[in-house]
Amino acid sequence: MYDKDKDLFRLSVRNLNSDALCSKPQAERVSNLAWAKDGQALLYVVTDQNKRPYRMYCSMIGSTDEDVLVFEESDNNVFVNIRHTKDFRFVTVNTFSTASSKVFLINAADPLSGLNLVWQCEGIAHCVLEHHQGYLFLFTDAAKGGQSVDNHYLLRSPVDSSSSPRIWEDVFVSDPDWVFEDVDFSHTHLVLNIREGQNFRLCSVALPLPAGKGPVHLKELHPQFLPLPKYVSQISPGPNYDYHSSKMRFTISSPVMPDAVVDYDLSNGNWKIIQQQNILHERTKVLYGTASSASISEKTLNTDNLNSANEVSPDDQQLWNDLSEFYAREQHNVSSYDGVLVPLTVVYSCKNKKEDQNPGLLHVHGANGELLDKRWRSELKSLLDRGWMVAYADVRGGGGGGKKWHHDGRCTKKINSIKDFIACANFLVDKEIVHEKKLAASGYSAGGLVVASAINQCPHLFTAAVLKVPFLDATSTLLYPIIPLTAVDYEEFGYPGDINDFHAIRDYSPYDNIQKDVLYPAVLNY
Repeated sequence: MYDKDKDLFRLSVRNLNSDALCSKPQAERVSNLAWAKDGQALLYVVTDQNKRPYRMYCSMIGSTDEDVLVFEESDNNVFVNIRHTKDFRFVTVNTFSTASSKVFLINAADPLSGLNLVWQCEGIAHCVLEHHQGYLFLFTDAAKGGQSVDNHYLLRSPVDSSSSPRIWEDVFVSDPDWVFEDVDFSHTHLVLNIREGQNFRLCSVALPLPAGKGPVHLKELHPQFLPLPKYVSQISPGPNYDYHSSKMRFTISSPVMPDAVVDYDLSNGNWKIIQQQNILHERTKVLYGTASSASISEKTLNTDNLNSANEVSPDDQQLWNDLSEFYAREQHNVSSYDGVLVPLTVVYSCKNKKEDQNPGLLHVHGANGELLDKRWRSELKSLLDRGWMVAYADVRGGGGGGKKWHHDGRCTKKINSIKDFIACANFLVDKEIVHEKKLAASGYSAGGLVVASAINQCPHLFTAAVLKVPFLDATSTLLYPIIPLTAVDYEEFGYPGDINDFHAIRDYSPYDNIQKDVLYPAVLNY
C-alpha cells in the first residue's frame, strides 16, 4: 500500500480465506518483492532514508519468527533489486552502480541457503536473468571484452556450471539489421521483440534451443513472425505471468491506430484482439465521407483471425481498426548541425494536407534512453482532422538508436538533444510541411527541458509551446536537490561538482539562458 503522507510503500499480506491481514510481514519503505518456497516465503527489499534499495529480508508466511536479513548493501552508491524467474525456480538479486553490475541467484526452494554470484561486469548494465530447463539466460547490454556495445544480446549458461568464473555463451550471432529490444520466455517458446531500423517486429522460437552448436543465426531457428499492423511504433509486453501458457499478451502501438491489446497463441500463430477502441474507425469514415452513420450500428468487429501467416493480409488489416486509410505517416531523416541523421515521424490527415499552410505540433523527449511515445492519442485526432501536422523528433538522448544514441545526448552532450530538435523544427518549416508561423512544440519532463532550451536559442522558430512538468531549473536542481537524486540522474544531466559538467549544465539550463528584450512564443506550463 502507498502511504501518500510519508511517500512510501507499506507491505502486508492478506489471508484470502479469512480476509484478515497476517501478523507478518509488516514492513515500510518496500521497493520490490519476490515469492519463494511455493508461496510459503516472501523476499522483499526496503530502502534507506534516501530511497536507495539496500536491504533484503525473508519472511515465512504464517510464522511468528522475525524476518531474516538475507542481504545488505552498505555502499551508498549501490542499489538492490530482486525478481523471481518465470518458472519460480530461482530469485535473482541485481546490485548495480555506475562502477559495476552483479547478478546473484537464490534457490527459491530454500531462500535462506545463500546467494550465488552468477554474473558481474564493469559499469551499470541492464541485466535480466531467466531460467529454462537447466539453463540460465541473461539478456543484457553489458560491455563485451572491455568494449561497449550498442544494443542488447542474449547469453546462456548451464545452471550446474562448475567453472569459476561462470562461462557464458552467446545464443545468437550478432546481426546489425536485427536489434533485440526485449525477450520473454514461456515453457515452450522464446519471444523476441525485434527492431529493424524504425520498424518493430515480434517473433517466437520453439524451445529448447539447440545445445552445443555455439551462437546461431536467428533465421536458422525458423522464427515465426507474428502478425502486426502498419507503422508499429512500440510493442509493450503484458504481465504474461503464466509460464506454462501457450499465449502471450502484448500491447501494439502505432501513431495511426488506437492501442490494441492482443493475445498471441505461440503454438499456432493465431491472434485475437482483446481490447481496442473500435468505434473510432467507423466514426472517422463518417467524418471523411466514406461510410454512412447507419453502418456504425450495423457492423461489428470480428477480432478472431485464424490466419497464421507472418504478415497481415489487406482483408485483415481492418481488424486492427487501423486508421491509415485516413491518416498518413511519413518517416524522414533530418541532418542535425553535426551531420548526424535524426529520425522524424510526421502524421497528418490525408484529406487536409496543404503545402506550406498547415499548423504543426512537434513532440520530443530525448532522455534516459527512453522511446519517444508515438502512440495514437484521441486528443490529437481533433488536431489532425483540422489540418494539423503532428510530428515526433527522435533526438539523441532518447531510445530507439542503441546505447550510443542515448549517451550522445546526455550529460556534457545534452546540447545534442536540443540541436537535433531545432534541426527537426527547421526541417518542417524549410520543407513547407508546416507553415513557418504555425509551429508549436510539446515536451514532458526532460522533454520540456529540450523544448525550453530550443526556445531560448530560437524563439522565432516557434509560435507556441506546451510544457508538462518540465525540468527547467537544471542548475539549481542538480546543485541543491529538493528531492533525492541518484547517480543515474547525474549521469543523465551532469554533475555540477565537475567543472566541465557545470558549464555544460549552465549552457543548456532553460532558466539560466532566458534572453532579454526578445519576443518569446506563448508557453503553457503545467
